[in-house]
Amino acid sequence: MKKSGAAEKRKARRSSASVQNVGRDPSSDTPPRKQAAKQDVYQLFAEKVRDHKDLESRWAVLQETRVEYFRGKDFASFMKNHPELKEILESDRDLETEDIANNLLQKNLLVRCDRVVKTVRPGKKKLSTWPAHLEIFPERVFSENDAFFAWTFVKRRPLWQTLLSFFWPILTLAICLFPVYPHRCKLLILYSCAGLLLLILSLLLLRAAIFGAAWIILGKRIWFFPNILAEEATLRELFRFLPKKDEEERPKWTARLFYAIVAVLVILLLRHHAPDEAARARSVPNLLLVIRFFFYY
Repeated sequence: MKKSGAAEKRKARRSSASVQNVGRDPSSDTPPRKQAAKQDVYQLFAEKVRDHKDLESRWAVLQETRVEYFRGKDFASFMKNHPELKEILESDRDLETEDIANNLLQKNLLVRCDRVVKTVRPGKKKLSTWPAHLEIFPERVFSENDAFFAWTFVKRRPLWQTLLSFFWPILTLAICLFPVYPHRCKLLILYSCAGLLLLILSLLLLRAAIFGAAWIILGKRIWFFPNILAEEATLRELFRFLPKKDEEERPKWTARLFYAIVAVLVILLLRHHAPDEAARARSVPNLLLVIRFFFYY
């Protein structure tokens, strides 16, 4: 009797367990951690692609927010040159580039954008290659033809930015304590700041001289350090050395001749009124006294 009762209890437990498993998704048997890992595959892939140096990207304003974006044709060529990144997608590694991009759009890791200014501005031959202002495109489909895609997730901060955030309060406190510094420290900071200011002004002057000479002689607009005066630029774009491609119309020869005559007249005028050696020797100490007065008071 006892054995038959125990057997009936076992059958009842099995039947109740089978009833609970009816209508259950087989994929739900996967542990939650594994499911989360599968869902984060595209997130990891997007972070790897965004941090890669070979994918050319720029910063622009999208709905009053600065975003990092790239072109569709650049993404296609990037995936063609780096197929090893598809291994991160595990089961989706065999998908085409278009399908991968569409999955990123569906998972809200990307958003398709379009340029705000869709007409050629006066004086230019074609639309800007990298527009500074974007708007959201209604269709969430990948395309290579004049299509732009912006990253929607927040990029992980590198280590140097984290360390810099700790040093900012220390730097602020050091600036506030400048009046109580020793005299030698004040002189060191004074001459360092004056040298840095002179370097910046010299760089801007040399940059303008190269632009003027190239514009008059060659008829081309060549700006070295093109983003050094930009209001919205990353640190990497700010110190970009190579000039941008000239997309404006070639200047007329009459305008170039006029400005060449003006430049020659200015140079002759400055040379005629240039101070002699004695005056230059007297002006240097006076300039240092002015700088000291400015920093001390």
